[in-house]
Formats: sequence, structure tokens, C-alpha cells
Amino acid sequence: MIDRRSLLGATGASLALAALGLPADALAAQGLQLGRPAPFSFDRLVALSRTLAASPYLADRSLPADVLQRIDYDAHGRIRFDTDHALFRNGPGPFPVSFFHLGRFFPVPVHMFVLESAAGDGFAREILYDAAAFSMPADSPARKLPDGAGFAGFKVQESRLGDQGRLPWQKNDWVAFLGASYFRAIGELYQYGLSARGIALDAAVPDRPEEFPDFTRFYFEPPAEGSDAMTIYALLEGPSLAGAYKFVLTRGKGVLMDIECRLFLRREVQRFGLAPLTSMFWYSESQKPTAIDWRPEVHDSDGLAMWNGAGERIWRPLNNPTQTRASTFSDNNPKGFGLLQRDRSFDHYQDGVYYEKRPSLWVEPVGSWGEGQVQLIEIPTDDEIHDNVLACWVPKAPAAAGSSVTLKYRLHWTAEEPFPSPLARCIATRMGRGGQPGQPRPAGVRKFMVEFIGKPLETLPSGVKPELVLTAARGKFSYVFSEAVPNGVPGHWRAQFDFTPEGNEPVDMRLYLRNGDQTLSETWLFQYQPGGNVG
Repeated sequence: MIDRRSLLGATGASLALAALGLPADALAAQGLQLGRPAPFSFDRLVALSRTLAASPYLADRSLPADVLQRIDYDAHGRIRFDTDHALFRNGPGPFPVSFFHLGRFFPVPVHMFVLESAAGDGFAREILYDAAAFSMPADSPARKLPDGAGFAGFKVQESRLGDQGRLPWQKNDWVAFLGASYFRAIGELYQYGLSARGIALDAAVPDRPEEFPDFTRFYFEPPAEGSDAMTIYALLEGPSLAGAYKFVLTRGKGVLMDIECRLFLRREVQRFGLAPLTSMFWYSESQKPTAIDWRPEVHDSDGLAMWNGAGERIWRPLNNPTQTRASTFSDNNPKGFGLLQRDRSFDHYQDGVYYEKRPSLWVEPVGSWGEGQVQLIEIPTDDEIHDNVLACWVPKAPAAAGSSVTLKYRLHWTAEEPFPSPLARCIATRMGRGGQPGQPRPAGVRKFMVEFIGKPLETLPSGVKPELVLTAARGKFSYVFSEAVPNGVPGHWRAQFDFTPEGNEPVDMRLYLRNGDQTLSETWLFQYQPGGNVG
């Protein structure tokens, strides 16, 4: 543990760092207060997590709650970290690190540490909170917080190196960790969107509140000069578990994150969501109540993509349901899954917040994940300010008190899937009234137009139309056929059919295109709520 009663100022810390063989300017410690060194390694962090999980959870209540409450949205917005105090602003490595301030909406103190070597095994020093590292009004309630209070989170800034720098680093970042165990990254289109989490516990479980554990410590490893990667370690704490994480963040065309975690459970969890992804879906071309908003579509992601252990490629368009729904997709050693933004046309959004540039996020398992389910939670929303979609992996083995889990995976923050299928992919799902023009429209019948595009459709022999392989748990299909979309784009086809449901409960439909024994497209899955999917 760091002894906060014996803190070093910036000068003393710099001398101590030099004694450990690290030049003070290399860590950019000027203006930052650092604590005394304490031994650190990832194995020590794992051991600490195991020890914490063996004891009752104790939330950190060391800070004055009334002060944090006074740092409301407006007050927090007037507090800015001074990038002159950024960690690694002069190196080593190309990426400075800046910090978020605590406040009403981010009240949990997060303690930041810098390691004295790039090996991840040595000593760590706490970077102590000091109001002087932030620009804030003279009367800001934040000035009432004590030195060493902690931070709310951090950002990794763009490269500080002139030739490598994509954008001015002081105003641009590519990774942010803020709030509970949430984190996010920009994709190759330089835009933030959906988030990932360290863990999701009991999301949408009836009669059980969802739990949001916190990353309470981060340890920054000095990166190698010229490297596009940064290694960060984290401690996760919550009432149901404790855990140790290792993140290797790589800035390339998009962002790649290699993640290793060791989790230790204090108590049983019913829905144990690993590698969770969180996004927002309000409406799309599939479902938009009349005149609900001026924009054609509003969403950070438009579908869940899966590549299961059997090799099947699946696309499940997202819904904004009338009530919270959980969909499960059983699998054994999945090859990957992700929440994607496939629709990249500005004209489909017409908004200056760049929904068409939001990143897609793909989970690539590393090693064997065994049996379990990809689970999709969809929660009703009436605005774009709410994250209402969760996708995660839930192992088949129960998450029992006293058990532990080790997991490795990669997160790909990109524009498209990192491992594209050779099959045609689904790019739109449209719905309308069933029946035929010029004839009375039958009540309760819904027409579907599902669009696909890709090489297998582009190379079909002249005069050959794809066959629809179409199934549903119940209900009846009619007017089933395929046709080329009349826009002159090669390989752009749509599958059309009417569907008459039986009953009012949601029904899952399944569709793919084939030619003889040749599969032409990925599998489209859709959960249709009779009377509830369109206005």
C-alpha cells in the first residue's frame, strides 16, 4: 500500500525516480506530485484481487460527499486538465496521458500510478491529485477536495511526435476510461461511439439490481519510444467480485486492445457478462414511429454480428423493444462477436454528431472460451442519451461465490469487421404493411425487405435469382421472392416476403440466401414484435 502520510513533492519525486534509473523528464513528472515507491507486478495485482475478494466489500467513502455533489454537470464542465501536466508529455513513448476530475456523476476516487520500468515488474508511485493540475474557476467547489483525492478517469492523447502525430495531441485523444468499468476508443474514422466495460453483472435480471463495479486503480507502464502501444494495469472492485486487468492498447488504423483479466467472485452472479459491449440504438430505417424526430436514423450501432464456433456468420439487427428483452445465442468456442455500425451514409442520419462515423467494436476470443452464450440485452429508450444495448459472453459454468475466471481477448475498434466474411452481408432491414399495391392491405401482416450485398451475389450467373431460406418459430410467410436492387450496384439484392404472425409474443425469424447447395449470404436473424416494431 502507498503510505499517503509520506508524500513526495514534484522535486523529491523526480530525484527518487532518477535514483531508480528513470530520468525525471522522461516521465514528465513536472508539476505532478508522486507518492513513495511500492512494489508492483501483475502477479501482485492478481494476488491483491484474490485477497480483496476473500473479504467483505468496502466502498471508498474517504471524500466529502457534499463537495462531490456540488461539482454538478455545469461545475464539472468548467474544470479542465492542464495538458502541461500530462503524464509522458515529454516521453517516453508518443502518447501523453491526461486525467478526468471527480464530480457528482463520477464520485468514485480512482488512483493513478506510474511504473518505474517498462517491464511491468518493479515499483509504482501514485500520481497524487492536485487542484493545480486543473484549470478551474476560483470559486469551484472542486477546490474543497483534499490533495491526493484521486481522479475520475483518464484519456490517452494522440501522438505528441510531429511526424507521427495525426492531430494536435493536446486536444485529441484516442482512448478514455471514465465511470465504473466503462472505457471506449475511437475507430479509424476518428470518432467515439459505443463503449466497452470490464464486466457486466446481472444486467436485466428480474428482481436483481444490476451491479457496476469500479476500476479503482490504474498503473501506467512507461512505453517504448516510437511504439504505438501502451500497457496499463487496472484493479476492479465491487460487491460481488474483485479482479486484475492488463490492457495493451495499440494505436494503428483504428485501435486494438489486448485484454487479460483474472476475476474472483465474492458471491454468486446470475448473469455473468464477460467482454461486454454497450451501445445506443433508438431507431433506424427498420423502425421509426411517425415524426418522432427529424433525423432519418439515430444509433451508435445497428446490429450484432457473430461468427460462431461452427463457422456460421450471423447478423442480428438491433431493436428498440417495447419492454426489456434478452436474446441468447448458444455457442462453443466462438470465433468472435461485435456491435457494428454498418450504415455509413451521412444522408441516413443528417446529424453533425457523425453517427455515420461511429466505430464498430469486435470481440476476438484468445484461447478456448468453452461453452456459453452470446447474450444481447435490448432496453426500451425514447432518446439518444441512453445506452440501451448490451452484448456480452456468458459462460455456461455458473458464476458461483468463491470461483475464479481467467479470460483473454482482443477488442478491435474499427470501421468494419476485422475478419470480413466472404459471404454477402446484410446492409438494411426495412418493414412496411403487407399485401400488394392496389389491393386491400390485410390487417396484422408485415412486409419485409432485407438487403444483401457481396461478391457471391455479384457473380451469380445471368438470370439466376438467389433462393430465400426462410424460417420462423411460428407464423406464415407469403409473397416470398428475391430481386436485384434497381440501383445498378453489382451484387446488391433484396429478399422480400410478407409475414403473418400467430399471437402477440415476439417471434424470431431466420433467413439466408443460397443458390443450389451454395450459401451466398450470412444468416439474418430478426426478433419481430407483432405490432411493436414499427409505428
